[in-house]
Amino acid sequence: MDSDQYARSEDDGHPSPGSPIFEAILENERNRRYLGERLDAVDDRIDTDLLSDIVRHGPVLEALLKEPLDRREIEERLAVSRATSHRYTQWLNEQEFAKKADGRFELTWRGEVIAEEVLRFEANVRTAHRLTPLLNAVCDDHREFVVEPFVDATITVAESNDPYRPVERFIELVNKSETFRGFNTTHMAPLVLGEFHQRVFDDTDSEIIYLPHIMEKLFETYPERAREAIDRGDLALRTRDELPYGLAIFDDRVGIGGYDETTGFMQVFVDTDAPIGYEWAERVYASIRADSEPLDEPVDLL
Repeated sequence: MDSDQYARSEDDGHPSPGSPIFEAILENERNRRYLGERLDAVDDRIDTDLLSDIVRHGPVLEALLKEPLDRREIEERLAVSRATSHRYTQWLNEQEFAKKADGRFELTWRGEVIAEEVLRFEANVRTAHRLTPLLNAVCDDHREFVVEPFVDATITVAESNDPYRPVERFIELVNKSETFRGFNTTHMAPLVLGEFHQRVFDDTDSEIIYLPHIMEKLFETYPERAREAIDRGDLALRTRDELPYGLAIFDDRVGIGGYDETTGFMQVFVDTDAPIGYEWAERVYASIRADSEPLDEPVDLL
């Protein structure tokens, strides 16, 4: 990703790649399974009733996170009664999440943190629901997947009357990109789809990591064209014995594919242009690539 793409993240509301916020997201993901143990260690778990109250008051917290509001503005913004707005503001005051200044209620710093975490929780739960087809397809042994970068992702799912929708979305993005990197548990696209392989062999600067038997099949199908692309330096191939799912890195988007274990067909393709999604994909790809082997002698596969 070039400097312009990194700069973009500072202007669109996403944390910059490599920023402390982004690092905190990754750290939380790494430690998520141990959070309960860490909370137990300090022996100070929050009462579940309070947690429920915080989630229930999410709308007013979100409204005040945007700007201070008086009680009438709260009523109008949330479409609630005067009595309800009074309960809201009373609860915020009791919890020290908000204070009143010049007739308006504004969040305290503590309130801002709570409001942001409520939004993060809602976003992650919503994203997990949207990503269910992908999460079901990702092997349980691989947990590198981070939900947060895919909050506003495009999700394309195969349907009974249109089983190739995910592949078509993938091909569409390949055609728009001058570079391509990725790894996959099966072929990036069915071998019979020459459009994809033409792009990879002739029209993009590509590097792909495949399982050994998938690499063999590629050279059985396109022996001359694959070798020519490698010789020209347009295509680099690497192998690895295990891969978690399908990852594709385009010029300005990243995508993840989930496949049917029986048929090998792509069942879902999820893609995003979020900078933190791109950064996450770069790190995952670098990790997988570091544990792969370059294909120096493709002729030996025949």
